[in-house]
Amino acid sequence: MLIVMERGASEEQIRTVTERVLALGLRPHPIPGAERMAIGITGNHGPLDPAEFEILPGVQQAIRVTKPYKLVSREVKANDTVVEVGPVPVGGKRLVVIAGPCAVESEAQTLAIARQVAEAGADLFRAGAFKPRTSPYSFQGLGLQGLKILERVRRETGLPIVTEAVDEESMEMVEDHADAVQIGARNMQNFSLLKRAGKSRLPVFLKRGMSATLDEFLMAAEYIVSEGNYRVFLCERGVRTFADHTRNTLDLAIVPAVKHLSHLPILVDPSHGTGRREKVVPLARAAVAVGADGIMVEVHNDPGKALSDGPQSILPGQFADLMRDLRALAGLVGREHG
Repeated sequence: MLIVMERGASEEQIRTVTERVLALGLRPHPIPGAERMAIGITGNHGPLDPAEFEILPGVQQAIRVTKPYKLVSREVKANDTVVEVGPVPVGGKRLVVIAGPCAVESEAQTLAIARQVAEAGADLFRAGAFKPRTSPYSFQGLGLQGLKILERVRRETGLPIVTEAVDEESMEMVEDHADAVQIGARNMQNFSLLKRAGKSRLPVFLKRGMSATLDEFLMAAEYIVSEGNYRVFLCERGVRTFADHTRNTLDLAIVPAVKHLSHLPILVDPSHGTGRREKVVPLARAAVAVGADGIMVEVHNDPGKALSDGPQSILPGQFADLMRDLRALAGLVGREHG
């Protein structure tokens, strides 16, 4: 249920409503709006009576929320959410570009790529210190050493850092060293990790699972938000299909679908979405055209020697060309960059 307060409702009236929600054994979620405060309610196992709240002073209306994902739904919040990652706003008018190698391989490699993507105009730097891999024999990441390298990237380039956590132990380390935590596709339905992310002080970058439906994707976000962390932004990264001409099938149709149902920002990752270098740039352009709030692309200065996902990593020169394309496209779709 969503409790919509009257314009100008006092702090005491808002507190009265939240205390009433708590007294019922439920959880209140204050949602500030441009003109008035709203309070979402979670924890109920059946319908609530709107009259129980509409009689309280300062309450304009109590509305039943029909979607299973309540707090991330546009029924609860009509305006788009903007998530601040360091000084960078994700969502809203600005088109956001996240770039970097799949993994932190060494300090020299990571810094070299970071300098190149920063010069080309990237907003955020992403590389994995912890790498959940299909094979136990594949490179698993540098762990804490990788996080310290990412801190140096931030110091030298000014780019805020996004990197993945794979369990509660790595989550604590990421919180100490990064600006946003990524929950990868393989962990989209790791519900204990989602709940832990919901208690984090960092924004959460949630990637769609490899076979996840739209509802499952948004319910994963709901897990995080229901724990109190409202700074969530989403990522489409391709799903498994029968197609063999591409690593995954990039589902660009999910972008307008998410925009219709949810207020959360959504980015697109054409690198994992295709797995093929030659497809990354065209589909990055397409992602902007369908309304994505940004893109994430993998960039490597020597993809043939990359320890992870070299075939889908574009070269720094290709990234610079892509940034020029995106600046031109941004204006055509009512966005801005640079």
